[in-house]
Amino acid sequence: MNIIAVEQIKKSFGIKTLFEDVSFNIDDTDKIGVIGINGTGKSSMLRIIAGKSEPDTGEVQIFGSRRIEYLPQSPEMDKEASVLDQVFQSDTRETNLVRDYEAVSDKLVRDPENQKLQKRLLQLSDEVDANNLWNIQTQIETVLTRLGIQDFDKKVGALSGGQRKRLALASVLLSPCDLLILDEPTNHLDNETIDWLETFLKSRKGALLMVTHDRYFLDRVVNRTLELDNGKIYEYSGNYSEFVVKKAERVAFESIMEQKRQNLYRRELAWMRRGARARTTKQKARIDRFNALSASGVDLVQGVLQLDVAYSRLGRQVVDLTHVSKAFGNHQVIRDFSAILGPDERIGIVGHNGRGKSTLLNLIAGKLKPDSGRIVLGDTVRIGYFSQESENMDISLRAIEYIREIAESAQTASGETVTAAEMMERFLFDRDAQWIRISEMSGGERRRLYLLGVLMMAPNVLLLDEPTNDLDIDTLKVLENYLDGFKGAVLTVSHDRYFLDRVCDTIYGFPGKGNIIVQTGGYSDYIAKHGETEKQKPQIKSQHLKTQRVQAEKPKRLTYMEKKEYQTIDADMADLEKRLDGVSAELAQPSSDYTHLEKLTEEKENLEEALLDKMEKKERYDAVTAAQ
Repeated sequence: MNIIAVEQIKKSFGIKTLFEDVSFNIDDTDKIGVIGINGTGKSSMLRIIAGKSEPDTGEVQIFGSRRIEYLPQSPEMDKEASVLDQVFQSDTRETNLVRDYEAVSDKLVRDPENQKLQKRLLQLSDEVDANNLWNIQTQIETVLTRLGIQDFDKKVGALSGGQRKRLALASVLLSPCDLLILDEPTNHLDNETIDWLETFLKSRKGALLMVTHDRYFLDRVVNRTLELDNGKIYEYSGNYSEFVVKKAERVAFESIMEQKRQNLYRRELAWMRRGARARTTKQKARIDRFNALSASGVDLVQGVLQLDVAYSRLGRQVVDLTHVSKAFGNHQVIRDFSAILGPDERIGIVGHNGRGKSTLLNLIAGKLKPDSGRIVLGDTVRIGYFSQESENMDISLRAIEYIREIAESAQTASGETVTAAEMMERFLFDRDAQWIRISEMSGGERRRLYLLGVLMMAPNVLLLDEPTNDLDIDTLKVLENYLDGFKGAVLTVSHDRYFLDRVCDTIYGFPGKGNIIVQTGGYSDYIAKHGETEKQKPQIKSQHLKTQRVQAEKPKRLTYMEKKEYQTIDADMADLEKRLDGVSAELAQPSSDYTHLEKLTEEKENLEEALLDKMEKKERYDAVTAAQ
């Protein structure tokens, strides 16, 4: 059932148009993920749909009496309220009912003979009973505990930024609604809590609209994807993995159409240059068509971040930690830890919040001193520290001023010297954006600017503390590719499971009490080894494991049916390849029938899977035959 219709909304920020002519519907069974680079207006669009902001043009139509709950990136709270009071301050029918009941009950204690109060309390008691709210405080405390908040009487002002975000998340999760809108809900959550939130949202009834950079989270929760790209909205059915495939097809289709448009444009341009005079209706129509072609181009390269920054030479000695311990009062976070880090290390650091992950980075960076043991850095080590809090960023500066304070120019990996302004353009800050004050930037744009500042120092050891927070997926993919070629050591604290699997080959686990577990492999390998379970492995891992299982279980002899299949397997593979080429060619043809394109895409995937299966079988059959 359709609950909300977004109709041709537009939003600008100063002279910049974030998006325009954005239209889509939200049904009650939709779980929608919103994707787009930082600064494209994702958060602005969520605020408009939540009714917290107005579009410049267009409207959001809500059908019937629908309840919407909204989690912003930076929730505003009463700093003097306690944790429980803050949850109960949410303006919902349920919390209002419980507050009214408690208020009348308190008044009745002071005036027990007041019949009007007795009647009102009885009425409220029936409503609380009808809404099953007698155990609401227990429900609230359970959710808060799952989100890592256990001191329910603590003042909100005494909470960290991450704890306040989790408190706000608890408030919206506990409020019944038809549409739940979440802006970066996984920021500041540890991996176990993210697993719990996945399960909660998948089983929750009602629509969901959220912005998140967590690709595993998107894969497991959403069934629709919206992409904001160059001010336009694109819709895709399915989760993140399906989005990746369908976007590639869309870009390929647009590329073909743009090539045809350019060919037609060149022919029209040649005609215009011949000096044809627009005297007839036909000639005027042709000039109008030329002008339309000039304005209709599709920018297929705009918005591609170029992470091409040089790094300093690094010697063989990087970081040596010998019997290092660190405690804060009675809280031991690191106990007798020793390690030798080489120049090509890719280490991921995981564990619950407060276990000492960031402390380890601060010890290596020299921001903290160990209680015992020693830390020795190599002579050539040049540390680049990307902290959670974007340290030393003066938000009163303009973006270009902040970068120029770090360096007026930088070298690229190819040895080219480029100015600070040119490097900012490569980081998707155009000439206008470079002169915007940092205080006016979105959270994601600030993080991207901060990352550029760190890399402008040409470090050869990167300490990354939650680098994926507030960075968009496209920027993360570019960062991951950059780290692939980075000739230095990388240590990263992260709760982004995809990022850890993609980048790291060693995991430092912080199980508690100051202990550190060193495990070879990525995050999935770590949790498989140490007893944690994920509800769904990434698809690429599943395929790899399936292949290993098939190879492990191969028979020493071919069965009769396998021998029959072996005789025709080459012809079967050739037939599959021919059919696959035909479907690929049909997909490359211009078409506006997206239903047909989806069917072709599904057919292509089935053919590719069948061909892969035949190839694996042939490899096994060849091996068995050669061994006999």
